[in-house]
Amino acid sequence: MRVISTGELASLLGSLPGVPRVVASGNYATPYQALAVLDHAVEQYRLFLLNAQPGLPDREGVHYETVFVGPGMRGHPRLSYYPCRLSLAPHLLRQNLAPDVVLLHTSPPSGGAVSLGVEVNVLPAAVESARARGGLVIACANSAMPVTYGDATVPLHAVDYVVEIDAPLATHAPVPPDEVGEAIGELVATLIPEEATLQLGIGAIPDATLRSLRGRRGLRLWSEMFSDGVLELEQAGSLDPQIPITASFCFGSEELYKWVDRNPRVRMLRTEKTNDPGIIATHRRLMSVNSALQVDLFAQANASRVGQRVYSGFGGQTDFIVGAMHSAGGHSIIALRSWHPAADVSSVVPLVSGPVTSFQHSYIVTEQGIARIWGYDALTQAQHILDHAAHPAARDELRTAGRALGLALR
Repeated sequence: MRVISTGELASLLGSLPGVPRVVASGNYATPYQALAVLDHAVEQYRLFLLNAQPGLPDREGVHYETVFVGPGMRGHPRLSYYPCRLSLAPHLLRQNLAPDVVLLHTSPPSGGAVSLGVEVNVLPAAVESARARGGLVIACANSAMPVTYGDATVPLHAVDYVVEIDAPLATHAPVPPDEVGEAIGELVATLIPEEATLQLGIGAIPDATLRSLRGRRGLRLWSEMFSDGVLELEQAGSLDPQIPITASFCFGSEELYKWVDRNPRVRMLRTEKTNDPGIIATHRRLMSVNSALQVDLFAQANASRVGQRVYSGFGGQTDFIVGAMHSAGGHSIIALRSWHPAADVSSVVPLVSGPVTSFQHSYIVTEQGIARIWGYDALTQAQHILDHAAHPAARDELRTAGRALGLALR
């Protein structure tokens, strides 16, 4: 390991042959300063990030790659989207998408290691893949990056170069929930028992669900990610103090980053562990709460595409739904609005027209109510979705379309 300047980094990257593939920390841990150096030094390269946020280099010669599309890549003409559940993304990085360079956003070196802080995810696999093929591993050391434990710790012998940067971490401001979001969150919370293990994503509905759970006790967290809603549960005394808060990445407020910094309660693990359905299934009462863009009368969910355009991707939804359904006392919940206010269309459709992200759920929840899925025959499932999840304005059309699909709906 050697500490180098940004000028030396530019020379190093500029000497790379061909069209290198660069894997960088994604979500809200993107090392923008290092990417700017890369972009000035290398004429053509492939850039792989998860859930990329706005502000990436964008010009001819830069080709995006990902398994989960964020707003910084969504709808881009130079994007290659690889359909892949998140638990399998590390295998892609060892095989088809092996990196030539890995740009990590880390804490400053201490005790012979750096910490990946708020973004572990697929980065350990990327580091291993790069080192196995003689690629470069570069740590962008930033004093603003919290130190977290578990698989976030990267020994300095696995890092080729350290570049010191100084930049505040990007924060995520939650969208204040409206009446509909609050209603959905309250309904979801009624399905979650005491001492449950939680997996929730980010957004108004998960945040509303977490707020509705502050009166519970003995809750646990085993999730792909978490944000400020989990901090609120911790402050409310809702989480089991004996069990680590386990995830693969997090983002949120400055207060959240201060809380996770050197906090032994927080354990950040690599994606292969957090998202392994077999490991997920070992946790009792694993309640998986995810959202979708559409659900249909066959209880299939589309969380990936809007029309012909990739909106996000599989992410970890499939991993956690499978794991939750095999957990003792566990369930999978799809929570969404019954009506898309922007598009002015029903979120419940007769049959999803694009690829199905997930299926075989326990419940589908909208502000209209709770549609019970697991354990019912296909016709009863569809009737529950029509009666308890669909918006009243869509029910007649759904009933007619369902009958044409062979569902004798009342």
